[in-house]
Amino acid sequence: MSFLPAWFDRLSPNARGITLVTLGSLMLVVMATVAKFLGSRLPAFELLAFRSGVGFLFLLPLFWRDPMEPLRTKRPMMHLTRGIFGSIGNFAFFWTITHMLLADSTALQFSRPLWTIPLAILILKEKVGLNRILISLVGFAGVWMYARPFSDGFDPNAIVGAIGGLAAALVIISIKRLATSEPTRVIMFYYAFWNFVFVLGPAWWVWVTPNAHEWPLLILIGFLGIAGQGLITRGVQYGDATALAPLDYSRILYAALLGYLIFGETPGLWSWIGMALIVASSIYLVVSEKRKKVA
Repeated sequence: MSFLPAWFDRLSPNARGITLVTLGSLMLVVMATVAKFLGSRLPAFELLAFRSGVGFLFLLPLFWRDPMEPLRTKRPMMHLTRGIFGSIGNFAFFWTITHMLLADSTALQFSRPLWTIPLAILILKEKVGLNRILISLVGFAGVWMYARPFSDGFDPNAIVGAIGGLAAALVIISIKRLATSEPTRVIMFYYAFWNFVFVLGPAWWVWVTPNAHEWPLLILIGFLGIAGQGLITRGVQYGDATALAPLDYSRILYAALLGYLIFGETPGLWSWIGMALIVASSIYLVVSEKRKKVA
């Protein structure tokens, strides 16, 4: 990556991966923080429209040598399907950002590995060991903790976050199938394109005109979103995925810190319990899956 300093090339592959994943994770948490700040006045659909639209514009220079490349895709319907799942997942994330604590919404986003077990059984017809099934159930118990059914009253926003995790898991399955024949840049192109198309109508319906200081922040959301995801993707390619996967979960700690410093948020007991169950079970599933593939 030519824009990185010269010392980066002297690092080991794992050190490069750690550097990029850490930087990308920080970018995504800052994006979520800005979105939460703007969400006090602007609707989630509008925030997501800028996240998708601005991100799409930043992708266009990738095709300056061959502008027609995306139109030659062999799998337009799979791109459309992935776009539907991605739109649902992104809206769920932006909804929880603006309706829950920043750390809670971030933790629920990481519930996506939990869905890989039921999806593997139902869609991919895979045989899944009992231990992985039990671990996924522990993780789903953590999601249920966020709904607070035992103390402060039921919070349906946790269910929205869980649906977002399911949609994200379906996106991952779609990407795996697309990657067999489609370049990464084309996959990213259609992901951003369909996300923007699907959210444009609802965003127009609930539109609130941004004021002078909100416009640059909306553009910043789009830039941080596409840049952060790109850095994490590249970082995983550099380093050992088994070591880097847990590192991505540092986003939850960053979110908790920024939520406390900027919004005065302090997660309650049920949040901490749910967070611990989701993170522990998800990391176990991700790491065990990587080791299974190596073996």
